[in-house]
Amino acid sequence: MKDFDRSDSMPRLYRKRLIPEECIPLFDDVILSFQDDVLVTSWRTIRPKKNMDHGYSCYYLKEGYKISKFYRADHTLLYYYCDIISPLYEKETNSLIVTDLLVDVIVYPDGFVKIVDMDELVTASQNGLLSVDRLREALLALDRLLSRLYGGQLSSLLSPINEFDREDSLKLLPV
Repeated sequence: MKDFDRSDSMPRLYRKRLIPEECIPLFDDVILSFQDDVLVTSWRTIRPKKNMDHGYSCYYLKEGYKISKFYRADHTLLYYYCDIISPLYEKETNSLIVTDLLVDVIVYPDGFVKIVDMDELVTASQNGLLSVDRLREALLALDRLLSRLYGGQLSSLLSPINEFDREDSLKLLPV
């Protein structure tokens, strides 16, 4: 992320998707921490799902990925979900727009790692939604993330979230 002025108030957070094309404000996400280009949020699902209720996300803005802990309603861990992202800070509106670069990594509680949505990279590229530079950006971020995951660094990636992820912090989640 570039040009974020720490004297500014916390930015408005937006999630931009390429497939389907949308850019939505994340008004209900609670920004818990924003330091050194690492943003930590708590949230409830935008679209209710049977197994997923709420979670925490840690955006590694310079690295190009977001690590999330997805929880069921009873606060049991569903899995860790890792999005490959491209952040853009707009100073004029104090907005942080995070574009989802399609490919994702799921890490299950037993440690199994699964890469998903690689086909969406091809589809987006073929349909002109993803430039060659953006495709390169996504693949390099995926490589950085997988190197850390396969290198046993999941717990260090989760440490900013774990500062807030306690039973008593559930009150921080939006209602």
